[in-house]
Amino acid sequence: MLAHPVLLLVGIVLASLNMRAALASVSPLVSEMAEAYGLSPAASSLVTSVPVLFLGLGALVAPWLGRRFGAERVLCAALLLLGAGILVRVLPSAAALYCGGVLVGTAIALLNVLMPGLIKRDFPDRAASMTSLYTGAMIAGATLVAASSVPLERALGGWRASLASWSLLAVVAAVAWLPQVLIARGPGRAGLGAGTGASPATGPVRSVWRSALAWQVTLFMGLQSLWSYVLIAWMPTIFTDHGMSRSTAGVVFAFNNLIQVAGAFAVPLLAGRMRSQRPLVVLVTTLVAAGYAGLMVAPVEGAWLWSAVLGVGQGGAVGLALTLIVLRSGDAVTAARLSGMAQTVGYLLAAAGPLAAGALHQATGSWTLPITAVLGVCAAALAVGLLAARNRTV
Repeated sequence: MLAHPVLLLVGIVLASLNMRAALASVSPLVSEMAEAYGLSPAASSLVTSVPVLFLGLGALVAPWLGRRFGAERVLCAALLLLGAGILVRVLPSAAALYCGGVLVGTAIALLNVLMPGLIKRDFPDRAASMTSLYTGAMIAGATLVAASSVPLERALGGWRASLASWSLLAVVAAVAWLPQVLIARGPGRAGLGAGTGASPATGPVRSVWRSALAWQVTLFMGLQSLWSYVLIAWMPTIFTDHGMSRSTAGVVFAFNNLIQVAGAFAVPLLAGRMRSQRPLVVLVTTLVAAGYAGLMVAPVEGAWLWSAVLGVGQGGAVGLALTLIVLRSGDAVTAARLSGMAQTVGYLLAAAGPLAAGALHQATGSWTLPITAVLGVCAAALAVGLLAARNRTV
């Protein structure tokens, strides 16, 4: 019963629901946090940037932890750490707000890095469809949280209770992973967890850090993450700064996350059927650039349209980036190593996005310059993505 594939699928879906939820829950409430602690716009952006920074730093140790303790145990522990980080973040202290972000980012990093290798190992013939499933679930979790954060704030009496409630989702997911932990400890299954990070017994393993293709995949991951986390941090604020009510801005932000599910499901499935994914790179980067341009020209008047265009592009881009990690890897070991590299460098790069956007906005009093900078990021992502999408393996 413990080895039934349905239990593994449930565990993957529940873990995926948590992979953006703790980040998306902050954005609709960031103005309340800033008011509570007297934070400047730049300091407010750190509420989002600190977890993203530790998505990169945590990814450095994730492959080693997977080899040392097994992917199943590390995933379960990461979910418990995520729940703890969410609770620390709501303690009555600005320092706790940032310290909780460190724990949240580290926990999500472990989930991010180990999941592609686990899928490559356990579903080698259905890697693209499984990537579609878990990226769709990841974005669905963000959608649920974004739509519920403000209503929960009102129902529970404050932003702290709203944020804290999402620790329950992490605990439920950790419980769902317990069967996989027991399997990994059972007789004859000792190698199960190590498979996502251990080297094969025969033949040298080439370092992914010396591969040009690996760097292309990594930069595409980082650049698409950067434009996504700028929106996660600032989209509701862009709308409210132009006169939209906070509740409406939260709904439009949730709609953006909802639309991402479509791109996250569809693009990995299409990518798995194509020898080269270049047309998909062009599609997703063009959609994101068009949506950002719309936010600059008519943010409130076209809010629903821009949110939809951005949503399809964002969801498709993250699904494509994660699928490229799997498709450009020849085996589960390489997938885990490439995942670690792509998400370490990628999220360290992405962490600069919300902070830089907040600083540019504070310096200019306008969102024009930050959005123009992100359009440059879109151009760079297009160039590097066309190289990463070639039919080659690391």
